[in-house]
Amino acid sequence: MLTDTHCHLDLEKFDSDREAVLERAALAGIERILIPGLTIASSRIILKLVESHPALFAAVGIHPTEASTWMDKTGDELKSLLQPSSTSETSGISHPSVTSSASKIVAMGEIGLDYYWDSAPHDLQREVLNCQLALAAEAGLPVVLHMREAGDASDGDCAMDLLKILEKWCSGLASAQSPLAVRPGVLHSFSGSLETARSALGIGFCIGVTGPVTFKNALRRQEIVAALPLDRILIETDAPFLAPHPHRGKRNEPAYVRLIADKIALLHSCSFERIAAVTSENARRLFLWKETA
Repeated sequence: MLTDTHCHLDLEKFDSDREAVLERAALAGIERILIPGLTIASSRIILKLVESHPALFAAVGIHPTEASTWMDKTGDELKSLLQPSSTSETSGISHPSVTSSASKIVAMGEIGLDYYWDSAPHDLQREVLNCQLALAAEAGLPVVLHMREAGDASDGDCAMDLLKILEKWCSGLASAQSPLAVRPGVLHSFSGSLETARSALGIGFCIGVTGPVTFKNALRRQEIVAALPLDRILIETDAPFLAPHPHRGKRNEPAYVRLIADKIALLHSCSFERIAAVTSENARRLFLWKETA
């Protein structure tokens, strides 16, 4: 069985065949799918969506490219989404966090920094990220992090700023003896350097691997994935974006997780079955989701 730890299944590109996409995912052995929020509005839509299917789970948050939408009330709105009353009382899903018990919210995200699009000032992005990290610590939820450099560079100010913020946050978690200190989150769709990956691993984070690792010209990314410890790798599609080979350029979907797992198995010289088992266990350990019906 496999897990897709990052899929934007709520987006309109899936409106015409969402149920068929889920059926194909099930046939491909995908047992759980995490859908991250980008805005307050999308987070609300996702909470409704995950109630409709036992394999679906949610993250809520404000994407860094939406940081300019942050207002004084936004933090309170996110808090309200974490309350049990904001999701189905009959979902049968429990979470160790008091504020998100009886819900299917297993993370805060997609949050982070984006210096590629420059749609919000960098200092505002950092402020919004810090606010959401504080909410995550309060709610007992790991974080799903976005990091994109200017010019799509492999290293730069975005990685440096993000690591500085995360190191401080993780140090605070450790000082408070928070359970999150050992499962703080994941750097989603990682495209940074091996040095950045090792720094993130050093403070407890997982690394998310997406479709571009399957591209023939992605040698640097493949070398980085080959160097990652298996017990810290998560597989994600980021669907409908970043479809793996041979679907590059087309709409991505959760069933294609298998293609990413195949490539990771090749890079680590092990079986597909081992990659499926290890990465699914990594996701379970991070998100603490329960068995589904």
